[in-house]
Amino acid sequence: MAAEELAERIGQTAEACEALGVARSTVYRRRRPATSKRNRRPRPHRALDETEREQVVGALHSERFVDKAPAAVWATLLDEGIYYCSVRTMYRVLAEHGEVRERRNQLRHPNYRKPELLAEAPNQVWSWDITKLRGPVKWTYYYLYVILDIFSRYVTGWMLAHRESAELARRLIAESCRKQDIEPGQLTIHADRGSSMRSKSVALLLADLGVTKTHSRPHVSNDNPYSESQFKTLKYCPQFPRRFGSIEDARLFSRNFFDYYNHEHRHSGIGLMTPAVVHQGRAEQLNAARRHTLLAAHRAHPERFVCGKPQPPVLPSQAWINPPPEKKTREDRVGATFSGWSIPGVPPFSAPRNEISIQADGDKIDVTSLLTPIEAH
Repeated sequence: MAAEELAERIGQTAEACEALGVARSTVYRRRRPATSKRNRRPRPHRALDETEREQVVGALHSERFVDKAPAAVWATLLDEGIYYCSVRTMYRVLAEHGEVRERRNQLRHPNYRKPELLAEAPNQVWSWDITKLRGPVKWTYYYLYVILDIFSRYVTGWMLAHRESAELARRLIAESCRKQDIEPGQLTIHADRGSSMRSKSVALLLADLGVTKTHSRPHVSNDNPYSESQFKTLKYCPQFPRRFGSIEDARLFSRNFFDYYNHEHRHSGIGLMTPAVVHQGRAEQLNAARRHTLLAAHRAHPERFVCGKPQPPVLPSQAWINPPPEKKTREDRVGATFSGWSIPGVPPFSAPRNEISIQADGDKIDVTSLLTPIEAH
């Protein structure tokens, strides 16, 4: 032990423990020679002997008392002039036989494994979720489906519908995978435990596509942080209305927002790059240009940079969902900032790039554009 070695060198146990942050009691305890196991506690002289304990068990197991509580058995026997032991002792005897438990079967929750997902490049791990958008009147909602790449924060697919449906989710995922040219075994899709996420149709689709699926643990809100963070960015947008007048209004807003989010929003979690730049693999090139600009500014006025040569924000090399304790770094944490945008009367953005158009049975979703491949700039 390091504290012992240091204490021998300096001759002071207290100072050695204080220097290494070790409790002195730990050092002293380790110095004691190993002792044998503790002697078994002697049986109290007031305890029931074996014959008496068998008598109590026999009474509790009898047909007369098999369905009665120990307190009721004790009181009944006492009224008949019989006393074996106290109520508490009856419970102790039953506990020794493993007979103190709920009579009804209790629901036992399984131990769910914490999902630990790592993405080191785009299109390795996607996260998807559904959020509600308020309609024009109370109790009316529109359902926004969003699929997000956790490494680049790029929204690879989204859709707005009147209802939550496993079939719509299946079509959205299939179309998104097709547009991103996902190969079997390449992708993992993570979601919470909603009915659409755990539906059989979605599971069969992912199996056919060779896509691995994972789910959040029940009642754990931070197992799907990237989608939740993206929804917060959406709903904290200055232009986000209290209610949407119609599904067409909600779809127009979503189309403009996601185009902005992918191609203009500077995300703090990816070195203040836009998601599209990272998803296209141009982040390193742009970061080198940033570094060149900063070094030129430093050469021109070195006195203005009191901390030395400036560097651009660090580009994360990994994105985790529930990283192991040793992997938790500043870059791994989910960060969502919103730089703000305004719409002075007209939508400022061009045609959508990642919206899915689906004609659902009995539910008209008249979206005009489909996912298109990411354009190279």
